[in-house]
Amino acid sequence: MAEKLRENNIVTRPGDGFAGMARLLLPNNAEDVPRIVRLLRDPRNWPGQRVPLVQPHHVVVGHGGLVMGNPGDRPRPADPMSTPEADDRLREVRVGIVDTGISSGADSDHAGWFAERYAKEADDVDPAYSGGDLFALQGGHGTFVAGVIQNAAPGVTFDPEVALDENGFGDEERLCLKISELGRKKIHLLNLSLGCFTADDVASEPLRRVVDELPADVVVVGSAGNQGTQRPSWPAALPRVTAVAAAEQNQDGSVVPASYSNWGHWVDACAIGNRASTYLKGRWQLPGEPSATPFALWAYWYGTSFAAPLVTGRIAATMVADGSTAAQARDKLLTGAVFHPGYGVLIK
Repeated sequence: MAEKLRENNIVTRPGDGFAGMARLLLPNNAEDVPRIVRLLRDPRNWPGQRVPLVQPHHVVVGHGGLVMGNPGDRPRPADPMSTPEADDRLREVRVGIVDTGISSGADSDHAGWFAERYAKEADDVDPAYSGGDLFALQGGHGTFVAGVIQNAAPGVTFDPEVALDENGFGDEERLCLKISELGRKKIHLLNLSLGCFTADDVASEPLRRVVDELPADVVVVGSAGNQGTQRPSWPAALPRVTAVAAAEQNQDGSVVPASYSNWGHWVDACAIGNRASTYLKGRWQLPGEPSATPFALWAYWYGTSFAAPLVTGRIAATMVADGSTAAQARDKLLTGAVFHPGYGVLIK
């Protein structure tokens, strides 16, 4: 491959690989990465040879609103929610959450939801703020997701890991690292409320590899994304991942497909994405707005980011109710009627 690049006057140097993939760095930042990928993927350039597996290094984003053009809205303040009654059997079910992390005071601010349900580790803390008490674009995203899971499966044990910064941005390398770390622990479920699009909609190979390397009994749930498109979002669209789109509940109580939600043949299930959950104290303000909106530990938000953890929590709750494995619980939930073409089974 290096020779093919030299033939086309493309200068590269080796970098540290990850997830079993080699890395080539482009010292010349002006290089057109999509053009190089197309060149190396073109079978005409490899007569009688195997076409190499090549891809860019992708950015991944959280699937809450207001990031990377996502049409989902910002979080809004919400009234406090009642503490759900814990089911002691759920303590034996362990959920990995790869996201922005968890707020530093989650176990005390929301003691009934989080106390003694996760191990506090310094590198799991969500920075949350862009400065002072002003929230960054997705500050608190992981805490919100954890609350959705606890509300659906109160008492479940969880392990938060940080792969996204406070603005909701990360990359495949860090995401792969965190998935692999959780794979070496005793988890039953893994929630990934994040993802990315790829060149030519080809599956992210690093993500495919690390997900496939997880123990066979771990069920992975991924959010479908918020761009309102049929394009597959990764890792949700991987065969091993249960992809979750979003529905929304109108004021009259009716449930319809969410206009912002991604959808398609690769989606397995959907759940209501507009919901209230646990949050942090602080203020939310976009540039140019005259004043900031205060928050007091609770928020209302919408996106496929919050549909996915509802499904994760429902799988955990079904496990203890039926005495089943995570895979058996997932399969039971997916036997319902299809809610809407491209949105899979509605899970409430």
